[in-house]
Amino acid sequence: MHVVILAEFAAASGGAEKVALESARGLAEAGLAVSFIQAIAGPVDPLLDHPGIRRIVLGLSDIWSLGGVRAAAAGIWHADAARRLAAALDGLPTRPDCIHLHQWTRTLSPAIFPVLSGAGVPLVVTLHDYALACPNGVYYRFDQAEPCGLAPLSAACLAAPLRPAQPRPQARARVARAAALRQVTRRRPLHVVHVCDASRRRLGDLLGGYAVTHHRVDNPVRVADRPPAEPGRGDAVAYVGRLTREKGADLVADAARAAGLPALFIGAGPLEAELRARDGVTVIGWQSPERVWEILRSRARALAAPSRWYETGPLTVYEALAAGIPVVASDRSGAAEKVRHGRTGFVVVPEVGPLAAAFTALRDDALAAALGAEAYRMSRDAPSDLEVHATALRALYAALPVPAAGAMQHRERPAVSPRS
Repeated sequence: MHVVILAEFAAASGGAEKVALESARGLAEAGLAVSFIQAIAGPVDPLLDHPGIRRIVLGLSDIWSLGGVRAAAAGIWHADAARRLAAALDGLPTRPDCIHLHQWTRTLSPAIFPVLSGAGVPLVVTLHDYALACPNGVYYRFDQAEPCGLAPLSAACLAAPLRPAQPRPQARARVARAAALRQVTRRRPLHVVHVCDASRRRLGDLLGGYAVTHHRVDNPVRVADRPPAEPGRGDAVAYVGRLTREKGADLVADAARAAGLPALFIGAGPLEAELRARDGVTVIGWQSPERVWEILRSRARALAAPSRWYETGPLTVYEALAAGIPVVASDRSGAAEKVRHGRTGFVVVPEVGPLAAAFTALRDDALAAALGAEAYRMSRDAPSDLEVHATALRALYAALPVPAAGAMQHRERPAVSPRS
């Protein structure tokens, strides 16, 4: 079986990239031929260094780095990206059995979807966020600091602000991009992979206008084969990721202080200066994956992931549980499905009070140790490792129906398309 994996980056700077890379490696180790197409030239993760993986670089730029009208136009319809992708698919030595898309919003744009759906093979898209339906990608009201409840592209949606301090051309481009995407994917067969049950429930309604078949596959969890961590000896509540309000970084700082525990932040983002100015808070910036886990294993009493938005599948949560570190997760996040409340951590409303109560409970050394030990045991009893992930994907690919013989070839343009 030959699978094309399409992503924008070949190095992990976020969860979507990491899943694409892990999937490519797992499939190659399972004996599949993998063509990994990366849109943007840049660093390459060693995971792609495998004889079963052919890597192809489209050589595109991050469209949002162009600025102003150029960025907005490319974000709506990047014709050059479509042409380069079509050429890359034409140049493959053998016809793929399916194409699996992980990212498209930073440089590829809706222009690639006619190319992909016209290639004559099944198209699979993993939904790491809500970009397939929602103009701002996360189905979240930044102006109200709460999840959105509006129908995408409805009159109320169009009247609502998208993201804070976003340049007007970019905001308009995101709306136009969502409209273009809906137009070019309408009635075209699309297989979507959900990484949590909550995503499937929410996006099931939001994708009503698409010819979608829904699938469910857990994200892969790669953890070093080491003894469990010792959270009972940890001295801080840890947070790993981008420092933003929608991800609840400020809630961690407030709740840790209320519970009398230090807060340790690994990452960077808009709230960095604010967090550094607080007592009892340490911000150490982005670190290599190896260094992150050295820090967490030595210092974390628990990992906190109190997202205000409907986060789908934060990998750090699953990795922490597998390492034997308790997790305090938001009940809005897909991560909540993996945390057993009171057994491997706590699932709480993303508010200071409930978080502080969970952190206070974790001050008990014996409880922190017991939660961590149970998390480690359960992760070993029901692993979500690379082999399990690759087996699930392989079964999915094998069951996909081949598109009708009359499917549009990928050189063809859609009947109606935005200007490039």
